[in-house]
Amino acid sequence: MDSDLALVVGLMIVVFSIPAVISAFSDGRAPRVAAFALIAGGALSAWAMSQKPGGYTIDDVPEAFVKVVARYVN
Repeated sequence: MDSDLALVVGLMIVVFSIPAVISAFSDGRAPRVAAFALIAGGALSAWAMSQKPGGYTIDDVPEAFVKVVARYVN
């Protein structure tokens, strides 16, 4: 798995786990699965940032998304 794909997958997991955390708190439940997903997505994103020389900047993230989507659509 290359670092662009790991970054994109990690960020998507983080983004999708945030509503699950909010939903669990609003229902009065413990956000166990959502917290695990948040941690896993954060760890995957951190691993991707450590694997790319120089890391990622905010400007590199949309380019990584486009590269990954274009790679799998074409």
